[in-house]
Amino acid sequence: MRPSRRAVITTATAAAVSATSTASAAQRRRRLRTGFERLAQDGYSLLDGQKVGIVTNPTGITRDARHIVDVMHADTRVDLTAVFGPEHGFRGTAQAGGSEGRYDDPATGLPVYDTYLKSGRALADIFTASGVDTVVFDIQDVGARFYTYIWTLYDCMEAAQLAGKRFVVLDRPNPVTGRAALGPVLHKEFATFVGRQPVSQAHGMTVAELARLFNEEFLTEAVPLETVTMSGWRRSDFYDASGLPWVPPSPNMPTPETALVYSGTCLFEGTNLSEGRGTTRPFELLGAEGVDRRWAAAANELALPGVRFREAYFAPTFSKFQGKTIGGVQVHVHDRAAFDPVRTGIALLVTAKQVWSGFAWRQDNWIDKLTGSTRVRTMIDAGADTDEVVAGWQGDLAAFRRTRRTYLLYR
Repeated sequence: MRPSRRAVITTATAAAVSATSTASAAQRRRRLRTGFERLAQDGYSLLDGQKVGIVTNPTGITRDARHIVDVMHADTRVDLTAVFGPEHGFRGTAQAGGSEGRYDDPATGLPVYDTYLKSGRALADIFTASGVDTVVFDIQDVGARFYTYIWTLYDCMEAAQLAGKRFVVLDRPNPVTGRAALGPVLHKEFATFVGRQPVSQAHGMTVAELARLFNEEFLTEAVPLETVTMSGWRRSDFYDASGLPWVPPSPNMPTPETALVYSGTCLFEGTNLSEGRGTTRPFELLGAEGVDRRWAAAANELALPGVRFREAYFAPTFSKFQGKTIGGVQVHVHDRAAFDPVRTGIALLVTAKQVWSGFAWRQDNWIDKLTGSTRVRTMIDAGADTDEVVAGWQGDLAAFRRTRRTYLLYR
């Protein structure tokens, strides 16, 4: 006698719950500890006898959502004397392209110095003026080359070397896993603050791994560097496996799902379409005036792995098309392990150009800064399809993957 459909569903549900419970139990057995947790657990011995300054932002938190600056300031075992704020600021009050300036933090009284758009000798002079001996870095990255915090890391390492300071990196998870490097590699002539050095568009590394790469491959002279690794993190882990609370690293990175698509759909910053800023789903909603259902249909026809596209209409509250109702797509990732964000971003550019006669690149060719060369723009303009564009960067990517492998810290 066959089981009823209800019994089959119940059995399947029970199996799914059991698998989830098993995975959760396994995760509890190997609970992730961030670099900061391990530093504090060791009584801050790595910072003993040092005046410490920390480069951080609202993501520098403990498992119970306290900010590490507040924790360290209250602990007599560490001499925290300064804070350095990146883009968006230490407390995160500034929008994209902004910072908080120089001020004294009301909660701790600590001086907060602004590092945004400062590098080289100018930034070294700030470290010198602060009087610190060791500069600590603890910021949550999202895994994309053009997310500026990794270049804040690079600039601070270079400036610390110039100022004669030690540099310590406290590691945090790459929220979109560390499985693979994906996408085009920056060509040096296109170096800007959204890409200082030849790194792939989705780097698949943690900040500690990147710091080791920067120190050995890119800095003219290495800084005295120490990294405090995580325990309990695997390269295949997405952010929800960490058990850590998510704090938006920037105002338009509200969820880990945003980070999942960002390394691909941020390319729309280089076009005249909205990348979803001013909505509750930035980088998941894309569109413009005059775009209709044909875009979602064309994108779905490609059968890209792990993702589907929904016809969508929305009205951004700021940025491109502010206050106007526009059409486009919403990106729905249904299998994040199979999803390739960079290929998806390229496919969306190709199909947008095919179905919407109004498609245009930004006049400053910002797309070249985001992709790291003219290749993507010129190939799409010449009518290349997604596979042809992706094939164009494979040689550079293979070389970066070989270099990257040397600096990985986790399995």
